[in-house]
Amino acid sequence: MQTEKAQKKHRFHMPSAYTILFAIIVVIAILTWIIPAGTYATDKAGNIISGTYKAVASKPQGIWDVFMAPVIGMVGDKKTEGAISVSLFILVIGGFLGVVNKTDALNQGISSIVHRYKGREKQLIPILMILFALGGSTYGMGEETIAFYPLLIPVMMGVGFDSLVAVAIALVGTQVGCLASTVNPFATGVASQTLHISPGDGLGSRILLLVITTAVSIIYVYHYASVIEKDPTKSLIYNQRAADEERFAIKTRTDDDTPMSGRQKAVIWLFGLTFVIMIMGLIPWTNLNPHWTFFDQFTKWLTGIPVLGTLIGHDMAPLGTWYFNEITMLFLFMSVIIMWVYHMKEGEFMDAFMKGMADFLSVAIIVAVARGIQVIMNNGMITGTVLHWGELGLHGLSQSIFIILTYIFYIPMSFLIPSTSGLAAATMGIIGPLGHFAHVSGSLVITAYQAASGWVNLITPTSGIVMGALAIAHVNVSVWWKWMLKLMIYLFIITCVFLGVAAVL
Repeated sequence: MQTEKAQKKHRFHMPSAYTILFAIIVVIAILTWIIPAGTYATDKAGNIISGTYKAVASKPQGIWDVFMAPVIGMVGDKKTEGAISVSLFILVIGGFLGVVNKTDALNQGISSIVHRYKGREKQLIPILMILFALGGSTYGMGEETIAFYPLLIPVMMGVGFDSLVAVAIALVGTQVGCLASTVNPFATGVASQTLHISPGDGLGSRILLLVITTAVSIIYVYHYASVIEKDPTKSLIYNQRAADEERFAIKTRTDDDTPMSGRQKAVIWLFGLTFVIMIMGLIPWTNLNPHWTFFDQFTKWLTGIPVLGTLIGHDMAPLGTWYFNEITMLFLFMSVIIMWVYHMKEGEFMDAFMKGMADFLSVAIIVAVARGIQVIMNNGMITGTVLHWGELGLHGLSQSIFIILTYIFYIPMSFLIPSTSGLAAATMGIIGPLGHFAHVSGSLVITAYQAASGWVNLITPTSGIVMGALAIAHVNVSVWWKWMLKLMIYLFIITCVFLGVAAVL
């Protein structure tokens, strides 16, 4: 009895992301007393000019500075841009998702797809994995999948598969989407804002990576489903199949076959349209081609119409020039449109919107705490010195080697800081400029960071998404690791090759 109490007493618990990030702030503050201070010259755009490093008087950071760092991280100062625009956007998108979830349109949409393919469930594997991958890639879908497992597990087991297949459809689908995030605001958005580039930069290459990794993942899951369909004993959890059939009431359970209402269908269309508009707004069209000025001309024509232009607003920004202010406005506006289309009462709307914001409050705050690391480094005048050391170390290093090493660097960092937004805010201010020295674009550095974070979040036991899914399916994490081993290797190799080739193109 005493031994059990001692084990419980000394059992290690992974500290929260906040604690880890604050501990890093303290460590960095201590380093400002040790690392020589230095700075670089910058051009008019604020980009660091290689070879201009010079030593300056040291400015060690104290206790006051440590506790001020997260505050300045949110509001900003002369040396570090605040995270307020990112944090506000995260809160608003949380409110938007809260309103959408209030309509139950997403759940009913998935349910309707399942029923449409009744008897052809194996065809659902690629269809659903693509949908989940798109969700992960565009808005960081993850925790939302928890609601789908009670629906997917009975369906997949009922046709001869196992709960591993059901878990893989949603978990692998969303996290591979996060691995190849296109405009994910919590990964691409935060990292892009830190590097002062548009989230649309590098979008084409990320779409290609998304297609490749999603296709490989679908083939992997489909192959396993086909094997155990022919021989159920090949299932890694065959020994618990009888218990699972009873646990999930496979023989008697019937899924909710309530069809989607017209209003829910409209919400789904508006939900998809919102992300399409966001993508269109973030892609720098004129940077891609100087002749692609359609949106600029259209906006100028629209706002120039008498009365209507004034009603819309003469300051309307054309698609292709949007940043966090504009996309925050978009999600706020579409939340109101969904309320109107769904005939939601004002009280219900505000309750759903505020609860949705509350769900994302921790993410919004963690961005500011993580930005505090950059505040301490900048105010302690050691950012330039660290970059200088990196510049010296990168001398003669090829672009491909640099980006692959960046990807490998972010793998352990993703374990240390599980929050994708926190990881981006904490590290991108250093790694991005190092990429500049190695002649690697900031967008590709962001791709490497996202790929590592998504790769780790497929298996990490510190992820509530992973452990929650496995708990619902009653699958041991060691079994999940065994099943995922080959896919993890495939994804690692594919990502390294992709980054290496992209760096030299």
